[in-house]
Amino acid sequence: MHQPVSVPEVAVPQRTTPALTLVMAVACGLTVANLYYAQPLLDLVARSFGVGQGAATTVVTLTQAGYALGLLFLLPLGDLVENRRLATRTLLVTATALLLAGASPVFGMFLAVSVLVGTTSVVAQILVPLAAHLALPDQRGKAVGQVMSGLLTGILLARTVASLVAELLGWRAIYVISAVLMLVLAVVLRRILPQHAPDHTTGYRTLLASLGELVRHEPVLRRRALCQASMFGAFTTFWTSIAYELVDEHHFGQAQIALFALVGAGGAVAAPIAGRLADRGHAHGASGAALLLASVVFLLAALGHDSVPLLVLTAVLLDFAVQCHQVLSQHEIYALRGDARARINTVFMTTVFVGGSASSAVTGALHTAYGWTGVCAVGAALPLAGLLVWAHGRRTTARTRARTDAVPAAEAADTVDVR
Repeated sequence: MHQPVSVPEVAVPQRTTPALTLVMAVACGLTVANLYYAQPLLDLVARSFGVGQGAATTVVTLTQAGYALGLLFLLPLGDLVENRRLATRTLLVTATALLLAGASPVFGMFLAVSVLVGTTSVVAQILVPLAAHLALPDQRGKAVGQVMSGLLTGILLARTVASLVAELLGWRAIYVISAVLMLVLAVVLRRILPQHAPDHTTGYRTLLASLGELVRHEPVLRRRALCQASMFGAFTTFWTSIAYELVDEHHFGQAQIALFALVGAGGAVAAPIAGRLADRGHAHGASGAALLLASVVFLLAALGHDSVPLLVLTAVLLDFAVQCHQVLSQHEIYALRGDARARINTVFMTTVFVGGSASSAVTGALHTAYGWTGVCAVGAALPLAGLLVWAHGRRTTARTRARTDAVPAAEAADTVDVR
């Protein structure tokens, strides 16, 4: 007897193909890059609009704040609205925002549009949970790692591309180019993405209210979100201030900054490695190692004040640690509830980008007041805070397992006594 499939996720894993994974990885990279184009261009932006370095840094802060807003208010729609339609329509708004950013005549308008660019660039985070939906359970870490490798490559290469384009065509050109890419991407995703219609029938307001329930009832989600927020805060602190350091202390031009960022992109190899570690059951230990590595590399960064090679090594190792921890975290949280992956990703990524926005907000003033040494001190402290959260979670998990193991033992003893 033919019985129609009523739950979309039952059929979805059969649609996974290498070509689809590649397209999703490229799409994630291109969309998330919009958040990072401004970082190596801050000096050019400041001079173009006649503002100081501290004021120019607010571009990064507001873009990330906009992304956090998009994660909080747009991303939950992934559990309510058909995913392909949500992604492609959001990309059209992103393209419009990018065109406005490239044409902004005054700094105030550029700041306002930067918020919209950030808000609508959450398409990347719509696609990552979709990759988890598409994968079989024992291949979920691999699938998320592959798509995340594209996303992370986009983050890390965005600075290089933006610097090279600025050198050739001026800093505004990257926004126009990216707008065209968003339009092309919308067409490609419309043609290649399978439809994924969530089975939720509750309204948007109920969906948002359920975010609080997830926070209260999922301690693993809370711990992973806080740890990654500390890592991303350190990541943002480094990459927001490194352009000032390279220009002021090492007299780099835009082309040299582009090469520096390109070398730093080597950290993107972390994503597939982390995915394999997660599938083999090593996620927890590897997460602690990544947090510790992120803190230690800031010692290299402090020594690198007079050494460009040390700064390069810092960039590679920091990117590796941060991206590895993110993939490990997402592998674990996506396994919590298959019916709520978009909302789980909302809680996780919103927390992460609040941490990043807070760090970028203080980085400009921190660099002005305390220089590169102050930046490195804060950058080292943030992952250490995450390591404390990780250690607390490890102890809590151990105690829970001990209690769980003790219950069957006690029941067995009672059985023997009865006999």
